[in-house]
Amino acid sequence: MRKCARRFLNKFFLVGTSQPGHAILRSSKLRMRFECPHPIPYQGSKRLLAPAILSFIQKGNFTRLIEPFAGSAAVTLAAAQKNLFAEYVIADVLRPLTDIWRAVVGNPKKLSKDYRRLWESQSKTDSNERFNQIRAEFNDDQDPAKLLYLLARCVKNAVRFSTRGEFNQSPDKRRQGMRPGTMDLEIHAAHRLLHGRTQVICGDFREVLTMANNRDLVYMDPPYQGVSNVRDRRYIQGVQRGDMIGVLQTLNQRSVQYILSYDGHCGGKTYGEPLPADLGAHQLLLEAGRSSQATLSGRDYVTVESVYLSAGLSTPGTPMQVQLKTFEPQAALFS
Repeated sequence: MRKCARRFLNKFFLVGTSQPGHAILRSSKLRMRFECPHPIPYQGSKRLLAPAILSFIQKGNFTRLIEPFAGSAAVTLAAAQKNLFAEYVIADVLRPLTDIWRAVVGNPKKLSKDYRRLWESQSKTDSNERFNQIRAEFNDDQDPAKLLYLLARCVKNAVRFSTRGEFNQSPDKRRQGMRPGTMDLEIHAAHRLLHGRTQVICGDFREVLTMANNRDLVYMDPPYQGVSNVRDRRYIQGVQRGDMIGVLQTLNQRSVQYILSYDGHCGGKTYGEPLPADLGAHQLLLEAGRSSQATLSGRDYVTVESVYLSAGLSTPGTPMQVQLKTFEPQAALFS
């Protein structure tokens, strides 16, 4: 009997409890896609760059991480996994996106259940037609679970909004989106990292940053210059360069340290101009590797992202340009 029980338990692993003394078992065949949870698939996510970005932060120097352009909150999740801060603030201007994060933090079971229901409804009709139905419903009711489904299923996980602010990306006809079992693992793993120490805010980044003090670190990943004023916008709201500069000046005056991912280039295309030198920020050119989107189009382009470190984070030895693999030894400190 004991051997049978042991063989049974070896096929499963404990992921939490629904009530004291009641274990929830999940099949051991289910695994998260990455070491760090990433429940919101998002083109442009900083998941791969997060170890490099966090390598400039000494544990214990700051109490709270504020991410006012959260999106997939990849940097927050990576920092929380390594316990770099005691508290976290996830913020974004898109309300249904912040509602996803509120559910991840406060009610993961319902979000996972709602996602499963939407995902499984694809099998009852033409899956592309069902995607379009859910997209129309989301544009009407702004339901967070529907947005999560759309992000998981849409082409290249690339969110697009119309000039009226409606989600208008098409379904990816090659796949059905993240399976519910995997999504459940991702959601609950993120919940365990964030629950009890994370505040979720829906608001403009300028309003969010009024709460920052000199014990906080701010990580910002705003829309790149020049990409938010086209027909199929990647962001629900753009950020003017002058507004960003003004915010950075204010953070400097209040002695708030920050890391900013702002511009860069890919192939022959450059996104924006460098920030003014009088801000005192150190510009680091991070060679992130080949552009997957360009590769799909038959082009071999390297993506280079600009990361700006506030004066208090950089040292005379901070490099000007590095390849992502250069950060592997430093990233190992977080593994």
